[in-house]
Amino acid sequence: MSSIKVWIIEDDPDWLRGLTAFLNKEQDIEVIWTESDPRQAQLTIQTATQAADVILMDIMMDGKPEGIELADEASRRTGARVIMLTSMEEKELIFRSFQAGAIDYQIKSDFESLPAAVRAAYAKQSTISAAAAEQMREEFRRLKLVEREFEVKKMEDLITPSELQLLNLIDQGYSQSQIADKLVVSLRTVKNHVNHILKKLRLPGSKEAAKKVKDLGLLNKDDDSTK
Repeated sequence: MSSIKVWIIEDDPDWLRGLTAFLNKEQDIEVIWTESDPRQAQLTIQTATQAADVILMDIMMDGKPEGIELADEASRRTGARVIMLTSMEEKELIFRSFQAGAIDYQIKSDFESLPAAVRAAYAKQSTISAAAAEQMREEFRRLKLVEREFEVKKMEDLITPSELQLLNLIDQGYSQSQIADKLVVSLRTVKNHVNHILKKLRLPGSKEAAKKVKDLGLLNKDDDSTK
């Protein structure tokens, strides 16, 4: 039975020695190369002189998330399955690790689960741990919120207060002629304003425009300054 060949890239020498000894006790796992210097690790990855099936990659090296860049290069150049290791539960780093090509994420304090994680990675059966999956969901939620805040700010910069007032009335069901009466302006003026809004938003109709700004939370039905 051939053993699963493992690389370990970890900048803590004590933890590196301990993890190597721990994994080498497994009959089907063999640690064939270790490195604590990220620069030396990059050279080995680039030359790929020793084939690995699975790479255990420390995220933080020399106080920086060097492991993420190395994971990206390792997955592309060697084809090995990369498992990220960290002592932190950092949402952003988890997200970036998977973006870089990692297929699993393990907390160092749970080192006893590593043999099973290595076997699953080798068999291409890795499942994201519950903790990592939750962190990723949190990061996706955060990114979605950031994206929404950006869209709101973009819309606020694009649409004037008077145009928002006009869209608010459209959302409430007023016709253009009713809006003209309510705002004491000509129907032509209302039409011109609507056309201007549609050009800015690149939308086909006033109802679509009103819905767009409403979905961003920029309309308040109770706000009717014309009353």
